[in-house]
Amino acid sequence: MNSKTTYSEQELVNLLQQRSEQAFGYLYDNYSGSLYGVVTSIITDKETANDVLQNVFVNIWRKIESYDPSKGRLFTWMLNIARNAAIDEIRSKGYRDSQKNQPLTENVDTMAEKSASVPMYNDVGLKKVLSRLKGELRVLIDLSYFQGFTHEEISKALNIPLGTVKTRIRTALIQLRTMID
Repeated sequence: MNSKTTYSEQELVNLLQQRSEQAFGYLYDNYSGSLYGVVTSIITDKETANDVLQNVFVNIWRKIESYDPSKGRLFTWMLNIARNAAIDEIRSKGYRDSQKNQPLTENVDTMAEKSASVPMYNDVGLKKVLSRLKGELRVLIDLSYFQGFTHEEISKALNIPLGTVKTRIRTALIQLRTMID
């Protein structure tokens, strides 16, 4: 066995393409924390996030031949796989059904907590502006613009009429525009 503890990106990719289990272990040890962070920023349920992370590494193992260094770094490629897997999971019927089993208040509280902690807009000052919105409006903006749910998906998930979802999102956007100006 090779006792090398670090690899250049090209060495790591070559070894993974040769199906080196040691290289895969290195990949997991060095990148799982970052990829888990991406997954948990989208999926709050830890058990589901762990399952998604496992699937991410299986996909990396299976698709390593499709990695193209001319299009970006290995880490960026893996982040995209993790992000897409997490988004696919929250859009899946099974995930949505599991969320329906929670009482609405618990579901909204979880979404509100998540809305307040999404790093994409914490860093650009939008968190402060969004925190001034009422909780229900903040959740709708988060689901629609930061998590990528359609208005219909939000309507079904929160059991709110589609027209009400659209009206509340429009109201929230108008309020946000006023606050920013």
